[in-house]
Amino acid sequence: MIELRQVKKVFGNRLAVDGLDLTVRAGEIFGLLGHNGAGKSTTIGMILGQVWPTAGKITVGGFDAISDRANALRKVGAIFESPVFYDYLSGWRNLEILSHYTAPTSPERIREIIDWVGLTGREHSKVRTYSHGMRARLALAQALLPNPELLILDEPGDGLDPEGIREMRQTILRLHREMGLTILLSSHLLTEVEQLCTRIAIMNQGRKVFEGPLAETRQAQRWVRLRVGDFLRAVKILRDAQLIIETRDDKFVQLAPGGETNKIVERLVACGEPVYEIASKEQTLEDFYLAMSRSQRSS
Repeated sequence: MIELRQVKKVFGNRLAVDGLDLTVRAGEIFGLLGHNGAGKSTTIGMILGQVWPTAGKITVGGFDAISDRANALRKVGAIFESPVFYDYLSGWRNLEILSHYTAPTSPERIREIIDWVGLTGREHSKVRTYSHGMRARLALAQALLPNPELLILDEPGDGLDPEGIREMRQTILRLHREMGLTILLSSHLLTEVEQLCTRIAIMNQGRKVFEGPLAETRQAQRWVRLRVGDFLRAVKILRDAQLIIETRDDKFVQLAPGGETNKIVERLVACGEPVYEIASKEQTLEDFYLAMSRSQRSS
């Protein structure tokens, strides 16, 4: 659905995106992660034709996003940066006006979209009376106007309270499940990404540092919680035996390839080190993301 090949963007003397390769497959929810300034928004801007790449090739739905922008974006809906509405008009009237920028939209279609995003009953209220969560749903309704096959969402949960974030998550999942949309999601809410996405990419300083299935992030590093009589002595024993490769917080050890918890216990007991607790710790996306960021800073 989306293909980026060796995409580069330079603003003056600043390299914002550097040789980016990225693939978003049809039918998936794909997460694009990175800290502020990592290049996420620039990348989305280039996909949407709002930022001109310095080099590289971008295709959307099989069409070149630069030379054939109209066809590339014909079936694309997006929430990008801060959506702007006419606050003195109703939500319904805003959608009617905004539909003229995409394609003629029937009242029946607008009604369907309003039901989809959960604004029924408030569609004729002026937008200035909307809560932040309602404005977010109106932005999502705007993105659905062109009856898209691809939905690009840049920080859709930004500024929402926990209830609003949950409602947005459920709406995204419903759109994916019932409408079969391909969704590219850029977010700094890692727990939401874990619950929504099947594949992710992580950007750091304009470069992609990881792309793959979400499940792979949980398997990349194997940590166990270890409670022993003398943690520092235990670490030395396990390092010498090449059973671990890293430690953290004076209570976690990272297993070496081929290392198993039973081998750790056997080695420590054989060396006279009492083991009071050993338990696997499932790595979260946050753990993986922070580890990737640390490794890039140190390289």
